[in-house]
Amino acid sequence: MKFAYHHSMCPLEQYLPLAQIAEELGFDTITMPDSICYPKEASSKYPYNADGSREFLDGVPFVEPFLLAAFLAGQTRNIRFTTSVHKLAVHEPVLIAKTLSSLALLSGNRFGYGVGISPWAEDFEVTHVPWEARGKRMNEMIEIINGLMSGDYFSYQGEVFDIPAIKITPVPSERPPILVGGHSKAALRRAAGLGDGWIAAGGDVASIKEMIDQINVYRQEYGRDHLPFEFHAMSADAYTAEGIKQLEDIGVDEVLVAFRDVYAAEPDDKTVEEKRAMMEWYANEVIAKSR
Repeated sequence: MKFAYHHSMCPLEQYLPLAQIAEELGFDTITMPDSICYPKEASSKYPYNADGSREFLDGVPFVEPFLLAAFLAGQTRNIRFTTSVHKLAVHEPVLIAKTLSSLALLSGNRFGYGVGISPWAEDFEVTHVPWEARGKRMNEMIEIINGLMSGDYFSYQGEVFDIPAIKITPVPSERPPILVGGHSKAALRRAAGLGDGWIAAGGDVASIKEMIDQINVYRQEYGRDHLPFEFHAMSADAYTAEGIKQLEDIGVDEVLVAFRDVYAAEPDDKTVEEKRAMMEWYANEVIAKSR
């Protein structure tokens, strides 16, 4: 089992010391979310908390994750970085491929690209991207990004994108894995058919197992079950050695831990020292007992 530390949208000045502490204590990964803006008025609901409310995000400081990963990678040695998740569908695939390639190179192949479709129609509106056919758009984007990572000339003709033969240089020696987030059937199929892994945004062992089993069925259908694949999960069961064993038994490869409810509206007012104490407890009582 691998262990990812989620800063959980902490104060800006805490990102670097907490990342360095996580590396020191034996965490494998730093994972970071993505949010473009908070709309003053919105009709969309948030899919990963019980009531669909979005108020917990109002005023929360989100740092652009590619820039944050590059900043933290430059001041750490071995720890990996992932997004969980970046709102891929509201972006442009060639520019994302170029940025992702550069980030992989600068970090020494220490980046995994977690992607998802934003649940907010307003994200599409403010970036001038059609809300319609967003699933097809994202599927094609994943294919384009992977194609451009080859370092050879690559062209693409799809329903959404038509790209002439182009090449980006340089590309990393290892293609960054694309980790697909989401709990819908479409997201599970996307992970199985196009991704190198899947990220669960929450759930207990039983619900996560159900989704993992479904992804594995889809992977067999797509003839991709022989390829490497990572299962990542944020779960309340990840805070005990017993829970880690249960998650490991159902196929989870990496757990994401935040030490606070990221869906709660309470402000993050803990100091770095207080957070270090929680991380040290986890390292001693969970990570050390699970390896």
